[in-house]
Amino acid sequence: MPTVTSQGPVSLLDLHFHVEGTVGAFLVRTPEGPVLVETGPESLYGNLQTAVEALGYALEDIRHVFVTHIHLDHAGAAWRLARHGARIYVHPKGAPHLQDPGKLLSSAQRIYGDTMEQLWGRLEPIDPDRIVAMEDGQSVRFGDMAIQAIHTPGHAIHHITFRLEDGLFTGDVGGIRIGEGPTIPPFPPPDIDLEAWLDSIKRMRACHPTYIYPTHFGIKNDGLAHFDSLEENIHRIAGWVREKIEAGHTEEALVPLFQGFMRELLTGYGLQEDAIQDYEIADPAFMSVYGLARYWKKQASRRPMA
Repeated sequence: MPTVTSQGPVSLLDLHFHVEGTVGAFLVRTPEGPVLVETGPESLYGNLQTAVEALGYALEDIRHVFVTHIHLDHAGAAWRLARHGARIYVHPKGAPHLQDPGKLLSSAQRIYGDTMEQLWGRLEPIDPDRIVAMEDGQSVRFGDMAIQAIHTPGHAIHHITFRLEDGLFTGDVGGIRIGEGPTIPPFPPPDIDLEAWLDSIKRMRACHPTYIYPTHFGIKNDGLAHFDSLEENIHRIAGWVREKIEAGHTEEALVPLFQGFMRELLTGYGLQEDAIQDYEIADPAFMSVYGLARYWKKQASRRPMA
């Protein structure tokens, strides 16, 4: 049964992706009705419905949906809400893929194969009239409340952090943080850009948030420590993969080594086995290996010849 945790007008909806506390969405109570940030995958649409109804609303009441980026664990159910008449707010570079999800779908199917629909559900086009492309700094007002788009690439070129009062919905660029564990950056292909990511962290820090709402997972109130941990682990994890790639390891060979590295890293933070597994569910090791390997190989190809 999906669970709900609230902080002021923001309620965290635990969508129970395999286990509790790994994938969430957020319902914001505004003077003009409920607003949703993130949708979760279409496979968990029933869980989303149950969680929204537990707050006294129906999905049909939600007329505005903000997605930080178009990866399926964040926006996979957006088309279902659009069919109910909701407007979907997204980065301009993500909007075409919501209108025509063919490339997104084929990419996911290459990765997940026969498990694609079981994990993520179906993906269907969204009518262009239902999509709002948000420019950097653009705000949408709901009475005396406003949600502002802050373009924050690094995890994905089309990533937005949404600012609401003194809180930030940080999607994946703000890292994965399960329970009281560390903030771990997810590095899936194809858009990883470490320089852009570090710049995005500066932009998020500059907002001086009281609350951070990471999709994976929760409501956090220690903004500086959250970002300190994220930045530290970007350097630590990306540096480890770079070292192994430059030593000649293939991506396939690196995956089990990376799993061991991450287990050691998380154990060092005092995490027990269940918590380590929760991080793996939210951020599969193989995705980060392939994303970082692609990044470092691109960087190497750009270096001038000696």
